[in-house]
Formats: sequence, C-alpha cells, structure tokens
Amino acid sequence: MRVLRLTLLLPFLLIYSCNNQDGKGTAQIAGIKSQVIKNFSNSLFADTFTVKIIGSGLDSQKLDFRITTSKGKEIYHVDIPSASLLKNYDATIDLKKKQNQATFLQSEVNRFFDEENFMEPGITETETPDKNVPDLVFYEELKRSGLNGFFYRLGKEEKIYIGWSAKENKVKPYYNCCK
Repeated sequence: MRVLRLTLLLPFLLIYSCNNQDGKGTAQIAGIKSQVIKNFSNSLFADTFTVKIIGSGLDSQKLDFRITTSKGKEIYHVDIPSASLLKNYDATIDLKKKQNQATFLQSEVNRFFDEENFMEPGITETETPDKNVPDLVFYEELKRSGLNGFFYRLGKEEKIYIGWSAKENKVKPYYNCCK
C-alpha cells in the first residue's frame, strides 16, 4: 500500500519540484535526467547515454551529457550551458519567463535521445564528406568500421555528430553542422 501511495505521489512531486520557485524567481529543474542504452563504441556491448540538468539556477545550469561503456568507463562528456541553448531559441520561442525557460530545458532533455539522433551506421557507404567534416581521416575510419553515430544540438541550427574512433580509442566529432 505504501508503494502504491508513493507511486501515485511521485508525478505530483515531480511537477511541483519543476514548477516550484526559489527566492530568486528561477524554476528548479536540476536533476531532470534522461538515459538510454545503445550500441555505439562497440557493436557487441551497449553503452549508456545520459543527459541531465545540473546547476542551481537557470542562469548557471547546464545539460551534462555523458556516454559510459558497458564496463563503466566514461568515454564522452560535454556540458552544454543552458544559457547558450536559450539564447539560440529566444527569437522563435517566448523564453522571457523563467517557467518557459524551465519547460524548454525539460523538453531538450526529453528529446535529447530521440531515435532520429542515433545514426545506424554513423556514416553510410554512399555518403561523401563535405566542408562540415572536421577530420577526414576519422570520417573514413568511421565509414569503414560501420559503427553507429549520434548527434546532439547546441542550438537551433548547430548539431554535433559524434562517433567512436577505435584507432584513437575515444569519441570524436565527425560532422559539425551548421553554424
């Protein structure tokens, strides 16, 4: 019975914590998290992709994105400042109110791992590099390996495509579009 009450209460607590205001008038959304398990650095063992909002206020918060192997080794980490995401969308979305900013950041976390963001494979046999490829050698390596890719947004028009370099034993960008 206690578990049932907690299960019913959890959505209300989450909504309350997301809508609750601190003394500075900023919505508290730190801790919002999304996670997915996908093949990325290895075709046999899946990696864990995690994104969460960290920080104490919307002005200082960031999206913390990490990829960890099946053995628990972190192979990628990037922090995306929420202020830069908000700035990129300010002209098209009403983000003047703190609650709208909080809702926007929550939706960014919720959409971070949309199925379309996972490229299987990262680069197909028929694709050819263009001016947005930062490293032609790695591009060709990823194309030959057939490993998967992933992209995330830094703004409305800017996406970073990443893949695993077995040669360098690390995650690298293979396509940056379109600043």
